[in-house]
Amino acid sequence: MYDLAPLARFGGLLATDLRDVTSDPEALDSAGFWAVCADFEGRLTCARFGDVRPDPVPAPPPGAWRGPAAGDWTSSLDRVAYTEGVRRIREHIARGEVYQANLCRVMSAPLPDPAAADVDALTALLARGNPAPYAGTIRLPAHGVEIATASPELYLRRDGRTVESGPIKGTGRTAEDLLEKDHAENVMIVDLVRNDLGRVCASGSVTVPELCAVEPHPGLVHLVSTVRGELDESAGWRELLDATFPPGSVTGAPKSSALRIIEALETTARGPYCGGVGWVDADRRTAELAVGIRTFWIDRAEGMLRFGTGAGITWGSDPEREWAETELKASRLLAVASGAYEASGKAISR
Repeated sequence: MYDLAPLARFGGLLATDLRDVTSDPEALDSAGFWAVCADFEGRLTCARFGDVRPDPVPAPPPGAWRGPAAGDWTSSLDRVAYTEGVRRIREHIARGEVYQANLCRVMSAPLPDPAAADVDALTALLARGNPAPYAGTIRLPAHGVEIATASPELYLRRDGRTVESGPIKGTGRTAEDLLEKDHAENVMIVDLVRNDLGRVCASGSVTVPELCAVEPHPGLVHLVSTVRGELDESAGWRELLDATFPPGSVTGAPKSSALRIIEALETTARGPYCGGVGWVDADRRTAELAVGIRTFWIDRAEGMLRFGTGAGITWGSDPEREWAETELKASRLLAVASGAYEASGKAISR
């Protein structure tokens, strides 16, 4: 039987001493430091902690994390099903139903010792094997939330009334791999995010300070844009989440049409993957929520470790190239979680 104390870890801060857990987003406007996880399907978990202090991610103790065997990962959509899904989305685009839709799959593997599995130990490995700007942990075993994220993507940042989003669209091994399709994809999602924020921001305040910047990450590069606005005085966290969730970069445009297509083509719930994960400091009126990509979570009921990967599909998409993009996004992280990768990039013998 596992006995893991609740904690959250983000940006060099460690939060302990769990005080409250709620699904009410209005609590984020009250007081305290909150860890936040929003599943793609809408389940919201907000956990308030009493003790928050600087604490860098520690070095992983040898043997603290026992991950799945590298060959045990399975996918909710195999290569044939995924590439057929890309073709189906292109048919929807040809009929004018959608401009872009994200097609995702969930990877799963059995944990060798589920009772001893600790996502914070996995976070320590990810910090060295795949460092990321929005890395973190939320460990709430009693509430069904055990997440280790190495997300590179900003969903929402708040500083007082200023809100900012950093949508990612466009992925390649190097900048030279990025196509015109990648830039078009990014611009489509920037328009969607502008519209989402415009629903809760002061009129005329939404701007795009940066468009399609090339950003390097371990093993790949992304195109990243910045969208910023001033939150209307009448809007709080409930209104902000209602207007922007799920994040546009992992749904598609128009969002409502993309969500219908996703529901028809994907065979399993995304869960924390493609949702929102991060922290809110209600006292300081600051926050940083990441898009839940490059994210692992433990499924205690099944004794499984899960991880999601996907790609944005447009008319210019090639089915095999999109499958390869999902493999690229997953390969390094799955190797870290399986103990088959170290920070130097060398395989580890098991």
